[in-house]
Amino acid sequence: MSPDPDTELIRTCQRSSLAGLDGPFRELYELYKDRVYNVCYRITGNPSDALDAAQETFGILFRKLGGFRFQSKFSSWVYRISVNASIDLKRRSRARSLVSLDELQEFDEHQSARFHPSDEKPEMPIHAASRHELEHEVQRAISSLSPKLRTITVLRYIESQSYEEIADTLQISLGTVKSRLSRAHDILDQRLTPILDRYYLG
Repeated sequence: MSPDPDTELIRTCQRSSLAGLDGPFRELYELYKDRVYNVCYRITGNPSDALDAAQETFGILFRKLGGFRFQSKFSSWVYRISVNASIDLKRRSRARSLVSLDELQEFDEHQSARFHPSDEKPEMPIHAASRHELEHEVQRAISSLSPKLRTITVLRYIESQSYEEIADTLQISLGTVKSRLSRAHDILDQRLTPILDRYYLG
């Protein structure tokens, strides 16, 4: 396993006493907050649940940080907590469906500053509308997958993890990673090809 770039920061946190998000804990939080939120959003399918799952993730992370023994990459451990928190929350709120475009736009204006994405250059309205529509359809397709296939899709195609990193994160074999990704790819290809054709060619 390659050296973990977070080792020094984690050891510093483990030597410190946690009294709020100060010092090295703040640095760790800032380093992972966007990645954690993104994983939670992709798995839960809506921003409200994603915020709850992200907050739960950091609660678990900081409570258990002292027991981390570097047997896997720290990032894999964080992703594992994020995935489990998201799936658990999703199971508790099955009645909630994919967020609407209106809700997405409202969330963009009012979402918590703790998980606020970086500022981007302004877009022409028509371009922004098209991008949001495509994003909505992609998220709908991802959300329609089973939890196992949804999780592995997010880690591979949204978080760009390697097969080995996914296996480490989910504690499964490389063969299982490849098998699940193949099934997810077939399903997404079937559901998204007409949408992508319309978006790029229509």
